[in-house]
Amino acid sequence: MSFLTHLECAACGRRLDPDRPWQLCPACDHPLLARYDLALLGRRIPLGNLERRPPGLWRYRELLPLREPARAVSLGEGATALLQVPRLAERMGVPGLLVKDEGTLPTGTFKARGAAVGVSRAVELGVRTLALPTAGNAGAAWAAYGARAGLEVVVVMPETTPSVIRREAAACGADVYLVPGSIADAAAVVRDGCRRHGWYDASTLQEPYRIEGKKTMGFELVDQLGWRLPDVIVYPTGGGVGLIGMWKGFQELRALGWLPASSPLPRFVAAQSAGCAPVVRAFASHAERTQPWEDPATFAAGLRVPKPLGDFLILRALRESAGTAVAVPDETIAATMELAGATEGMVVCPEGAAALAAAERLRRDGWITDDQTVAVFNTGTGLLYEDSLPGRAPRGLRAGEGLPSPDAWAARGLRGIGGGGRELPT
Repeated sequence: MSFLTHLECAACGRRLDPDRPWQLCPACDHPLLARYDLALLGRRIPLGNLERRPPGLWRYRELLPLREPARAVSLGEGATALLQVPRLAERMGVPGLLVKDEGTLPTGTFKARGAAVGVSRAVELGVRTLALPTAGNAGAAWAAYGARAGLEVVVVMPETTPSVIRREAAACGADVYLVPGSIADAAAVVRDGCRRHGWYDASTLQEPYRIEGKKTMGFELVDQLGWRLPDVIVYPTGGGVGLIGMWKGFQELRALGWLPASSPLPRFVAAQSAGCAPVVRAFASHAERTQPWEDPATFAAGLRVPKPLGDFLILRALRESAGTAVAVPDETIAATMELAGATEGMVVCPEGAAALAAAERLRRDGWITDDQTVAVFNTGTGLLYEDSLPGRAPRGLRAGEGLPSPDAWAARGLRGIGGGGRELPT
């Protein structure tokens, strides 16, 4: 069973019946958060019950909003690996570095978590058509889970969305539309469509349940650490739902007594691109809300969000956790993608690389220390960004030619099979 009791406005605190298909708070147009009877849950479900269950998102079903968990819409979203990365950690100078790799989820990104719970709950509430704007990966995930549930899905993307992601959403049966501009322009098109046609707006934080799926990243993280918390969590922040969700989830675990009330919660770090960093700017200026970022420009499509709807919640989580916000240039993001692949065989997405680069900078500045455990989220596979993948281009071999010896490569300072059909060294 779910222990869901009500929805609560994150701004004005208004309580609403959770079994109606709400969007934003009808009183103040702010996001709604799902609330649970944690006292009753704690009495009925001891932590040991969870530990006997198979890993995966639905392991934490009592802390999710689905009334009938047996009817969950699922594509097999299992637990993602929490990886030690010793060679990368050494190169970056962050000894306590861990990477939680969300790229192995269905559709290749952490967006599958939000879609699994959001679509499952939409079905319970009688929704027939979903619509959402996306920088790419959310649209593909909601298209996939919508198809699994038999729902119609409308996805609106900026024209700059990577082509693989556009095709992925279309392959899952969604009606995909491209618009000039940023995700903010796509959102305007979706709002108009929802008004005209009565669709359910599944935009970031426009419905209360995507965040519930995202918070399971935090549940899995502490579960994999033996119900301990890391010292620092570095999270790539566009809309910021995962960061908000984990902060909410950790508070729920504390209230249940599954995390010690005396142990400090992790310091959260919002990692952004220097080409679109509204949270970094607002954090530095001690503002409570962001101002729209003009002309957002970064190849990390998921970070190209000029003004997140939940900005006040992101900034609250950063400040309450004694965290910070860091922007890194695209050149550094690209170099970090290449470094992660060369040292650990991890094809990380640009957003995940931004988080890794932020951790490296904070260690260099002394904000992170050698003895601290630092969990960095790679939110998707870099394979979805084929045009941005780093690495040297392969070189051709002529018929009958063999590979050169390693000594021959070393003598010429070459590190790979190299290019343009030129004659290879012998």
